[in-house]
Amino acid sequence: MELNFRLDVNGEKLIIAVAQDYKTDEVLMVAFMNREAVEQTLKTKKAHYYSTSRQKQWLKGESSGNVQDVKEMFLDCDADAIIMKVEQKGAACHEGYRSCFFRELKMDKESYDLDNLGEDEVEVISKRLFDPKEMYG
Repeated sequence: MELNFRLDVNGEKLIIAVAQDYKTDEVLMVAFMNREAVEQTLKTKKAHYYSTSRQKQWLKGESSGNVQDVKEMFLDCDADAIIMKVEQKGAACHEGYRSCFFRELKMDKESYDLDNLGEDEVEVISKRLFDPKEMYG
């Protein structure tokens, strides 16, 4: 069996990576990994990802200190996605929240303008742990 780096972004072969709290199963974030990121994660037991915007591999928490210690890894049936059960140090989200999934899309409307979701459609449901402007400048 081999990993299926099916996604191609700017010539980089990637798989989807989901980081999930190893105790609570809370989904913390979704990102991409290239082969090197998977190899480094397995070697160091710290989550490494591939940034499609910066076009480079990165260690989660390298600038913020909010690292993810990887406890377990699971492959899906197509081997094109990974779930990592992690111990999250601090916030997983670069916006300063524990999880990147800090907004809830309200399900009580008949239609939505997906290009312009309003405050009556989306609610922040988590507490911000840090100010990203102070953390990243």
